[in-house]
Amino acid sequence: MSVTERLHAAARPIWDAQLDHPFVRGIGDGTLDPEVFQRWVVQDYGYLKEFSRIFAWAVAKAQRLDSMGWYARVLDMTLNTEMDLHRSYAARFGISREEMENAPMWPTTRAYTDFLVRTAADGDMMDLLAALLPCAWGYIHIGRALAAEELPDDQRYRDWIELYASEEFGEAGEWLRAELDREARGATPEKEERLREIFLLSSRYELRFWDMCWEGESWEGVAEKE
Repeated sequence: MSVTERLHAAARPIWDAQLDHPFVRGIGDGTLDPEVFQRWVVQDYGYLKEFSRIFAWAVAKAQRLDSMGWYARVLDMTLNTEMDLHRSYAARFGISREEMENAPMWPTTRAYTDFLVRTAADGDMMDLLAALLPCAWGYIHIGRALAAEELPDDQRYRDWIELYASEEFGEAGEWLRAELDREARGATPEKEERLREIFLLSSRYELRFWDMCWEGESWEGVAEKE
């Protein structure tokens, strides 16, 4: 097994829990309350702004020129393609770009993004890749799983599934996996254990992100329910 295969095997129960999460299932069958989905649109918009910084760090830390160029292209895809989708979603909900920009990050979003950016800044390339893969690879995993079923009638959810199941995102995920396997070639058992810790923590944050959007969250610790 490659390093990324071992990481995925370790996190498999967490990834399976994401596929079974009512928020994810609601996207898949089109039954998710649009007001609940709106929480994800707003919070993930803030998340993506911070997530983009990881690729900026990757450009700076990469040793190979082709890797630098690829990270730069993914940075562009995240800032434009993916965030454009969020802005289009927001428009369907009557949310302006200014409102998206000014919306506060909920505690889970802040904790997750702080962990990612700190890992990217303080760690090496292996640490950085292990931190970002549960998002970059995980959304592809979810998108493809949902795309294998009957697509929902709600175009908003259909667009979401088709984006993350797309060939473009799939190729990006495969490249990132290969890059971590290349970087981690010859890693010591201690280093691989560190990568496992990072990968599992990011995977747990991914699952908690769905919980946050499903239940609502506030800094006062009281869920924002209808």
